[in-house]
Amino acid sequence: MVGHKVGLTSAAMQEQFGIDQPDSGLLLDYMAVAEDRELPLGDLVAPRVEGELAFRLGADLSGADVGEKAIRDAVAGTFLALEVIDSRYGFEGLTLADSVADNAACGRFVLGTAVPGLVPELGGEHLTLTVDGAVAASGFGRAILGDPIRSVAWLVHRLDAFGTGLRAGDVVLAGAVHASLPLGAGQTVAVSSSRLPQAVLHVA
Repeated sequence: MVGHKVGLTSAAMQEQFGIDQPDSGLLLDYMAVAEDRELPLGDLVAPRVEGELAFRLGADLSGADVGEKAIRDAVAGTFLALEVIDSRYGFEGLTLADSVADNAACGRFVLGTAVPGLVPELGGEHLTLTVDGAVAASGFGRAILGDPIRSVAWLVHRLDAFGTGLRAGDVVLAGAVHASLPLGAGQTVAVSSSRLPQAVLHVA
C-alpha cells in the first residue's frame, strides 16, 4: 500500500454517477504508472480518466479531531495527478456500495513532479485536461469539497472510524475537478496547471 484515494468529491463526479457522498480506496504499488511507460488498456475493464490534485504526507495523521491546519502542516509535497478509474461492475447504475466494494474504482494513477510542501490557495488552481493535445475538460481545485485539504480531512476522519489513519510517505489523491472521461487505446492524456508540473499518461 502506498496511499489512499478519495473519490466522488466534486459535484461533477457525484452527478455523473448519481452518488451524493465521497468514498475512499487504497493505492497499491502496482497501480502507479511512470510517465515514461505505457498503460496497457487490456489490463482494465471500463477505464475512465480524471485530472486531480494529490499530496504526499511528511507526517502521520490520525484522529477524529485532526483539523485542516494540522493537515496543511503535514503536507510534504503537492502534485498534479491522473487517476484511471475502473469498475468490475461497469459504471452504468453504479451504487456507493458497488464503489466501496471495488476499492472506490481505483485502477491506476500517474503523478507529476512534486512541488515541495503545500502549494497555497489550491482552491483557485485551474486544472486543464488534454487528450492528444486537445482540451477535453477543466476545473478548479475548489471543486474538490471546496478545498482539496478538506478531502484529506474527510479521509482522516473516515479512517479514524476504523481505528487507523494516514502515515508519513502516503500519497493521497484528493479527487477530480471534472467529470471522468472514457480512456481509449493510443491516447496521450495530460493534466496541467499554472503552478504545478503536468502529469502525463500514455495508453498502449
